Amino acid sequence: MKPIALPVAAAAFALGGAGVALHAYAADYPSKPVRIIVPFSPGGGTDIQARLLATAFNESMRQTFIVDNRTGASGLIGAQLAVDAPPDGYTILFTTASLSVNSTLFAKRMKFDMQKDLVPISWITSAPLVLSVHPNVPAKTVPELVALAKKKPGLLNNGVNTLGSTSHLSAEMLKQMAGVKTGIVPYRGGGPATVALVAGEIDMLFATAPSVMPHLKSGRVRAIAVTTAKKASALPDLPTMNTYYPEFESDNWYAMFFPAGTPKAMVDKVNSEIRKALETRGVSEFLAREGLDAVGSSPAELAALVKSEIPKYAQVIQRGHIAVK
Repeated sequence: MKPIALPVAAAAFALGGAGVALHAYAADYPSKPVRIIVPFSPGGGTDIQARLLATAFNESMRQTFIVDNRTGASGLIGAQLAVDAPPDGYTILFTTASLSVNSTLFAKRMKFDMQKDLVPISWITSAPLVLSVHPNVPAKTVPELVALAKKKPGLLNNGVNTLGSTSHLSAEMLKQMAGVKTGIVPYRGGGPATVALVAGEIDMLFATAPSVMPHLKSGRVRAIAVTTAKKASALPDLPTMNTYYPEFESDNWYAMFFPAGTPKAMVDKVNSEIRKALETRGVSEFLAREGLDAVGSSPAELAALVKSEIPKYAQVIQRGHIAVK
């Protein structure tokens, strides 16, 4: 038998040893504090969910998980920090569907590829947007609202949470699919936009469920439909937009990612802990109160979601000639 050359044998041994070391490293994970980057302000939906899961992880993995809010550039600053972090499992990005919108909307400004430079961990929650109108608007269904918009082209004002948000893109979807013209009025977040709707400053809004639900109960706002593919558990009586327009689907989802290159064992471990956390009574009840549906997907399912979302929103942006400075 021909002997293996020493350099080759040494390399093979080194590779095998590295594999064993990596496995052991992953088995001990996490052995130090883990940073969860939230690219949005404290107190928002992303931040609240991140802190909820961080608390659960602190207990289940017996390690400190620290939420680090890095805002700016529509979430791109925080996302870039996560992309640039070492792929050692100690930096997690907790972000939203807006990142898949940004892939097209800020293509020139975005210095990374969402599908190549981030590793999916799990789709955490599904967050429906609620098509809501001020009580003075004489429409109780989507067909009635569309008929009103066609009767008065350009006169109905559609508020949006921010330019380029899923709220904005949902408004554009309705315009394109229903063939209507409405004014677009941007705000600096879901809170201010909802306040404007309650005050009657705008006629309609694709609002986040947590921001609008208290006003639905008081009658200061009327809900017409939800944007997710399935009915929202918090608002089971509302129809989905795809009842009227089969291709209409907009989910303001929340998800976790690692930097590309993070070992699979670490991805699987965090994914498992996410699923456990979402099944606990305290977490599930909190999410339900906020109008969120727990998902807890596999990494592959999140990857498939992102792959489908980017071209969907790209088409809406291109057809609507949407540009954000």
